[in-house]
Amino acid sequence: MGEEFKNSITLAFDAIGWKVGDTKIEFVWVDSESDAEKAAKAYEKAIVRDKIDVGFNTWHSWVSASCMEVSAKYKIPHFFSFGAGKLINEKYAQNPEKYKYWVGKTWPLPEKLSIGYIKALDEAIEAGIWAPKSKRVAVYGVDNDWGRNFGAAVKQQFIDAGWEVVTEEYVQLGETEFYPLLTKIKRADVAVAIGSMSDPPSVSAFIKQSREVGVKAFVCSDGLGWVGEWYKLTGDASNYVLDQIPQWTTPKAVAFKEDFTKRFGFEPGASSAGLCYDTASFFIKVLQTTQERYGAINTQTLMQCAEELVMPGKLTYTDGIIMREWKYTPETFPDPVVGKENYMFPVIQYFDGQGKIVWPADWREQPIQVPDFMK
Repeated sequence: MGEEFKNSITLAFDAIGWKVGDTKIEFVWVDSESDAEKAAKAYEKAIVRDKIDVGFNTWHSWVSASCMEVSAKYKIPHFFSFGAGKLINEKYAQNPEKYKYWVGKTWPLPEKLSIGYIKALDEAIEAGIWAPKSKRVAVYGVDNDWGRNFGAAVKQQFIDAGWEVVTEEYVQLGETEFYPLLTKIKRADVAVAIGSMSDPPSVSAFIKQSREVGVKAFVCSDGLGWVGEWYKLTGDASNYVLDQIPQWTTPKAVAFKEDFTKRFGFEPGASSAGLCYDTASFFIKVLQTTQERYGAINTQTLMQCAEELVMPGKLTYTDGIIMREWKYTPETFPDPVVGKENYMFPVIQYFDGQGKIVWPADWREQPIQVPDFMK
């Protein structure tokens, strides 16, 4: 994931020659090691020793929440973090003045996006495509802020729609032994198993072992396609799996994917490298706007641009390859505005390594397909 981020940022800044006006842009790359404490120390080192003026990006929610404290301590604006967990929103709500330096999440709270799964499945039932053996659901996920926030969101969405959640299980980051858990899910006789994990080894092992155990349910694996080369890890076991994730749907997006692959030797993921390229491009617009409006690019003027333009929704970005408009408002901050004309993920179903959009209806490429083992 880190390589996808670094490479997409490189492509974005290569396009402007790593300069905004007469100001040279230089990145100090920080390895979070997927560890909140190590990430915070490395981030503080970048501020104190390397004298960074501004922060950009992050991936994990727990890393973001930790680095958020460092950003606030040193009053360093940090733009467009991927960390989506509820803790980040709670921190901001409790003390907006302290945490205003954490300028905008790249990924909104899971409950704002994940509604697509129950919508897609219920629409398939209403259309007569699928007659589930029950309305029983298993929720699973990685035992961290993201996994539990996602699990809580989809659990409530299914309950609200009249389904019964019969089991809810969380595993450690990096876990690859899922036979006991999947056997439990199989014995629960569920029609849907839904969850999210943060690392490719775990999610690919879960998908493959679900087929080996013979789980006769729709597997909804949120984020299976986050890493571009996920299909090499799962193979055909991923057929029929549902995921809510952006796709390479525009000529600009396809061109980016091809350029990335040619230059770096592996395929990027739309929701990792693609979204990061969007936010890197938005960040460039922030830098350019700061130069034009305030006459200089530094910590103070960037924070001024954040408060006066980005956070109120006066400065948005509409030239992305994945999302139609990146926009924040006082009502949604630190989350972006979610909606078809702004920020939205379709639900897709995988076949032979390719995802087909099944929801929403006006984006649909094909109806949900029900595997033979579920009929």
